[in-house]
Amino acid sequence: MTIAAFSETEARFRADPSTAQGTPAVTATLANGRARLSAGPFNWDADLPAAIGGTNLAPSPTAYLLGALAGCGVAFLYDTLAPQFGVRIDGITAVARCSTDLRGLLGIDDASPELGDIALDIQITTSDGDDKTGPMFDAWRERCPIFLALLRPRTVSLTTRTA
Repeated sequence: MTIAAFSETEARFRADPSTAQGTPAVTATLANGRARLSAGPFNWDADLPAAIGGTNLAPSPTAYLLGALAGCGVAFLYDTLAPQFGVRIDGITAVARCSTDLRGLLGIDDASPELGDIALDIQITTSDGDDKTGPMFDAWRERCPIFLALLRPRTVSLTTRTA
C-alpha cells in the first residue's frame, strides 16, 4: 500500500469512524471428528494431539493462537507499519512459543491447562537502521491487536447451552 493510499484510508476513517469498525467472527463446528473453523470465505481445521483424544490431523488451537501472534508480527509489520514508517523490509520472520502441560487438559491434580512463557521473536532483514525500525517496533507493541489481547486480556462473554 502506498503512503497516499494510507492517507486516503486515514482520512476516510477520521471522517466516518464507523467505516473502520468491524466484528470479526470465527465459527467452529464438528466435522470428521475435528473442529472445522470458518471465517467468511475461509475454512480450516483444528485438532488435538492423540494423547488427549484428538487425531492430530490439524494444528491445535494453541498453534492457531501462536500463529495469530506470529502472523500479526509479520503481516502487520510488513503490510501496514513498514510503509507508514518508511522502513524497507526485505524479509521478516516471527516465531511464537509457549509452554504447555497437557496434564492440565485432562484435569490431573496440580497441573495447569494455562499457557505459560508466551514469547515472540521477530526478526526483520532491512537496510534501515534502528532510528527507523525502533519506532516501527514501538508502534507494533502499541497497536498489534493480538499482542495486546494476550498482554491485557479482556473478559470473554461465555454462553453455553444444550440442544
